[in-house]
Amino acid sequence: NPEEKAAEILALETEIANVQWPREKRRDRDLTLNQIERAKLSDDYPNFDWDTYFAQTGYKVPELNISQPEPVKAVIEIINDTALDKWKSYLTYHTIKNNAGLLSEDIYLANFDFYGTTLSGQQEPRPRWKRAVSQMSGTQSLGFAIGKIYVNEYFPESSKTQMAELVENLRTALGQRIDNLDWMGEETKVNAKEKLMAFRPKIGYPDKWQPFEGLSIKSDDLVGNVRNLRSFFHEESVAKELEKTDRERWGMTPQQVNAYYNSSFNEIVFPAAILQPPFFDPNADPAVNYGAIGAVIGHEMGHGFDDQGSKSDANGIQRNWWTDADRAAFEAKADKLAAQYSQYEPIEGNFVNGRNSLGENIGDVGGLAMAYHAYKLSLDGKEAPVIDGLTGDQRFFLAWAQVWREKRTEQSMLNQLRAGTHAPGRFRAQAPRNHDAWYEAFDVQPGDELYLAPEERVRIW
Repeated sequence: NPEEKAAEILALETEIANVQWPREKRRDRDLTLNQIERAKLSDDYPNFDWDTYFAQTGYKVPELNISQPEPVKAVIEIINDTALDKWKSYLTYHTIKNNAGLLSEDIYLANFDFYGTTLSGQQEPRPRWKRAVSQMSGTQSLGFAIGKIYVNEYFPESSKTQMAELVENLRTALGQRIDNLDWMGEETKVNAKEKLMAFRPKIGYPDKWQPFEGLSIKSDDLVGNVRNLRSFFHEESVAKELEKTDRERWGMTPQQVNAYYNSSFNEIVFPAAILQPPFFDPNADPAVNYGAIGAVIGHEMGHGFDDQGSKSDANGIQRNWWTDADRAAFEAKADKLAAQYSQYEPIEGNFVNGRNSLGENIGDVGGLAMAYHAYKLSLDGKEAPVIDGLTGDQRFFLAWAQVWREKRTEQSMLNQLRAGTHAPGRFRAQAPRNHDAWYEAFDVQPGDELYLAPEERVRIW
């Protein structure tokens, strides 16, 4: 009976979900760092056949991290208390769901009806060619092979050079800002500057492309091709598990419009696709580039100093490099920013989770300040020209706002509010409320809708 099976699967999924930590707790690196020797797993997490598990995966790792200790123990209980037939139904369903985009159109559309329309409000599925490109563009697919073609077509070396200069200008600006912080003591400043100078930027594309030797691809077997890709990357991971970590690997493909900070490597990464308008234009006015991609650079640098990234040092090791007084001062400012964003109400009765989005909000507010500082340094004391009736400062802040324009359904917005770590674009665009220069640029006065009194503006970095 399909209805009964569906009810069983939903009940099992709900049971598993209910024992997980809340999202805010799962963000806390102090709580999720729980290293354990492989040999002691059965002692601390009994009633699960760990030997068979690792034999099946192929991993021989001598030590690992259990990010959620209590939930793992609870899931082991669920595994042992749930009938085998229910697990068969659960795994069958998830196998079909996870491969819906590879199967017949009726299966894909049934999956889209729930995940696309019901959950996200999307009325029409994407064209098949876009789905195909998306399927092949991931890091665990042919993404880097496609990325190599993308880079050759759309990313000149001159853009990489110009971007590298922007990164160094932002590094200089943040260094000066750290020197001038009035809430941080000298000891912590030294450690912060050490971490800043150790940032490793990666721009555009990897120096060494992902090899695909030994991968079997057939023109008439989509499901088989995807399974071969999964096996290919799994076997590569198993083969390299005990080797020294490859710091040259990328976690995103060049054609992905995104950027990231990796705290374990203390690196900031900017794929080629985000180095296109509206984020970056090699021929654009400097104010626009600093307000757009400059603030994104600052945002990623800011992740190294947000509420969680700040728990890792210059070498990517999780340790406390703060004095107690400085950490307390930082936490107080972070709490104030979390409270500010928690007041935003995109949909009546549904607010931004300022605590869950705190890292991103610190990145936005701090990154914008760094980018503005770097922009002013680039002017070398000169006045920016007025272009189309707009001053340099006005163009800077408008560029920031424009990159966050978006259209989305109410269902999609609700999903982001419940589970996302980013504030909606409208509220990311409002980060300048915390910067005095924005008020001066647009003559924002008390009584204006977005006005924040000076004592309510949050300045961390």
